[in-house]
Amino acid sequence: MPSPVRTPGDSPRPTAALLSSSVAAPQPSSAPRLLLLTAALAAATAFVLLRPPPALTVVTAVSAAARPLSKLPKPVVLLISSDGFRFGYQYKAPLPHIRRLFANGTSAAEGLIPVFPTLTFPNHYSIVTGLYPSSHGIINNYFPDPISGDYFNMQNHDPEFWLGEPLWATAANQGILAATFFWPGSEVTKGSWNCPEKYCQHYNGSVPFEERVDTILGYFDLPSDQMPQFLTLYFEDPDHQGHQVGPDDPAITDAVVHIDEMLGRLIAGLEARGVFEDVNIILLGDHGMVRTCDTKVVFLEELAPWIKLKSDWVLSVTPLLAIRPPDGVAPAEVVAKMNEGLGSGKVENGKYLKMYLKEELPTRLHYSESYRIPPIIGLVEEGYKIEMKRSKKNECGGAHGYDNAFFSMRTIFAAHGPRFQGGRTVPSFENVEIYNVMASILNLKPAPNNGSASFPSMILC
Repeated sequence: MPSPVRTPGDSPRPTAALLSSSVAAPQPSSAPRLLLLTAALAAATAFVLLRPPPALTVVTAVSAAARPLSKLPKPVVLLISSDGFRFGYQYKAPLPHIRRLFANGTSAAEGLIPVFPTLTFPNHYSIVTGLYPSSHGIINNYFPDPISGDYFNMQNHDPEFWLGEPLWATAANQGILAATFFWPGSEVTKGSWNCPEKYCQHYNGSVPFEERVDTILGYFDLPSDQMPQFLTLYFEDPDHQGHQVGPDDPAITDAVVHIDEMLGRLIAGLEARGVFEDVNIILLGDHGMVRTCDTKVVFLEELAPWIKLKSDWVLSVTPLLAIRPPDGVAPAEVVAKMNEGLGSGKVENGKYLKMYLKEELPTRLHYSESYRIPPIIGLVEEGYKIEMKRSKKNECGGAHGYDNAFFSMRTIFAAHGPRFQGGRTVPSFENVEIYNVMASILNLKPAPNNGSASFPSMILC
């Protein structure tokens, strides 16, 4: 594997192939084509949110080809997340219901590109706000706010942490009903949205997937003036299995088969109500997964001859290394000493980790503007881990959180419904574009965001 040393604008080498599968799968394009697609899309979507961010206008897609609603009186969007569903998993088994959405809907040909860091909470919140983490404030799954001193974790619903406006709040602010069955940020009070009991489920990972699907279906039995137009549905799998056994284990196949069964249950319920063709279903994941083993580890304690890192400087370790040294310790000096040691050949796997001042990170990562982002960030090569100290454990599993240019971090996007053309594929795009797409379908005025105002017209019919 090549050294990660690269110029700020460079992208790392994408994963060369899809996962092994039992179903014929198209081969991914070459790295140059992927990079060209990414670069072209980045140019089309380069909206940098400043303070205050620029306002966006709703772009109404050409509707001549859109199918008219047959039963529902108003447009409906059902957003479904399968956590950790790496692009390529859809070829591991027949998965008839997922394949139906792909075949009869619009999909991203080479997967959906997550935002950096490729972690659960930053990405789920980017999907529903259209903002990069540096703009919406959820910069990691866990982090301290350096000004308030408060600590964010995945149970924190303090509105001070959650910036921007998620789509359920956009809907509520404009008089449209929304319902969430688990989604990061959905329990946070925002504008007119206060997680209403009838329409907002508080997270409980023990709730069976079947119950989640049936609850969503129940909303379609309500009178039209009580039925939500925007709904979310969340499944923890196959992320759970991916962390335990990595992306190539048979347990992943079992997990995605179960997800497919849940989609089959959902589709059957919608068809029984005569509304399946009226609902705009968006199926996606938040990130991918890559195999990791303890033979591919960088141990920070081996940097002691150059710099002694104190544990309270390190705010996250792997695969996103984030360091905030105390006042009086210059971040630039820490970065220089760490990179000197990592490049010396005397630190095991040191060449696979590169340290940056956050303002010197590749701009394509959009990970420098927030004061919450620590001043020092380390990027490690795909599949490598970082640990403070050497241990005797020898474990293999899976991880995410890496550079979003790695193909292994991509996830799926398949959309089916009256606003999505059947059998259509589009180039890969970043998930910050989805907020404007959903707002356009629902005829909502979007809040300021990092997506492109023109993107809905490119993907909708």
